[in-house]
Amino acid sequence: MLTLSTILLAIEGAVIAKASAGFAAAIAAIGAGYGIGRIGSSAMESIARQPEAAGDIRSNMIVAAALIEGVAFFAIVVCFLILFV
Repeated sequence: MLTLSTILLAIEGAVIAKASAGFAAAIAAIGAGYGIGRIGSSAMESIARQPEAAGDIRSNMIVAAALIEGVAFFAIVVCFLILFV
């Protein structure tokens, strides 16, 4: 038999789960932005110190940024799956 307290706990749990998924997606996006910012900053500093290695530094920076974006995208997809499934 369902009581009012059981129904309220189920609704409250769903709200907490949705809020947690949104919070986790936000943290994933912020972390990715911070990581790519650090990569860009370090790459520009490295190119300024050693301009002849600019091509190698740039290509390594792009690969690292793509990996970070992939991890962030995966985290956001998992959060959306938690949110809607």
